[in-house]
Amino acid sequence: MAVKYRDYYEILGIKRSAAQNEVQRAYRKLARKYHPDVNKQSDAEDKFKEINEAYEVLKDPEKRKMYDQLGSNYRSGQEFRPPPGWETQFDFGQGGAQTEFQWGGSGGFSDFFETLFGGTGFREAGGGAGHGGFGRGAVFRQAGSDQETTIRISLEEAFHGGPKPIILQSRVINPKGRLEVQEKRYDIKIPPGILPGKRIRLTGQGEEGTGGGPRGDLYLNVEIEPHPVFNLKGRDLYMDLPVSPWEAVLGSEVRVLALSGNIDLKIPPGTQSGQKLRLRGKGMPNQKGTPGDLYVTVVVKVPTEPSEKERQLFDELKRSSSFNPRG
Repeated sequence: MAVKYRDYYEILGIKRSAAQNEVQRAYRKLARKYHPDVNKQSDAEDKFKEINEAYEVLKDPEKRKMYDQLGSNYRSGQEFRPPPGWETQFDFGQGGAQTEFQWGGSGGFSDFFETLFGGTGFREAGGGAGHGGFGRGAVFRQAGSDQETTIRISLEEAFHGGPKPIILQSRVINPKGRLEVQEKRYDIKIPPGILPGKRIRLTGQGEEGTGGGPRGDLYLNVEIEPHPVFNLKGRDLYMDLPVSPWEAVLGSEVRVLALSGNIDLKIPPGTQSGQKLRLRGKGMPNQKGTPGDLYVTVVVKVPTEPSEKERQLFDELKRSSSFNPRG
């Protein structure tokens, strides 16, 4: 049976080489524009239906691959017959994935789609429309899209975790079909020891669904602000610890202001500048395993403006010491 060829790329306004995220962006833009809840033009329902059919094919890598095998020589509206054996070569039967849309009628697809894919992918909600129509009892049901944004937190917040209020702006379509900016407050919970690049999921806080569809989720991509004392590498923390020459030579006990609390660190006698001292388990917490470590780099500092007494003592040390740092 000959049917009219449909160029799904042309319908979504994208190139045949478009990446999957471009397909999704194009679909979302057009779906918002022509959704019957927003667009009251007489052809909005037909256009919305056409957009969803195109997306049903191009969002699925397998369907898209098979559709692309038809070639790019066809134009929308041309008569088309599927290649011999197409029905047995590709099976889109009961095991196919179901789309998120529902509407009434005995069929939601064009003859072209049903010829190629057997009409799978849409759940019929029942109702009295004729083939390919929406009908009076049409039901548009679409799950809301997931959304994501970035939040920046301090290293202390990442280390200790806990509640954190944030305010995010989002663009929404108002009942008049216009975009407007809204602010919303969220009271989120930061897991102790969260690392940069991780995500916090807020279930049901994404884009609102339509027709009773569930809301999507909101994902917060975590970034950690630079810290004046600590550097974070994986779960390990690094810091410099200034000490005096005599503390390094004779050894001492120095208080370290770590994120986990004050630590009295023993400096072994003869510690060299640049030497690292490891404090096990004092790095970033880990709820699912071993915490990181804290590495303290000793930095020997000398007085830049020594007193007269200090000059005398250093001069005496110079005359009496046989130590040669370059020997």
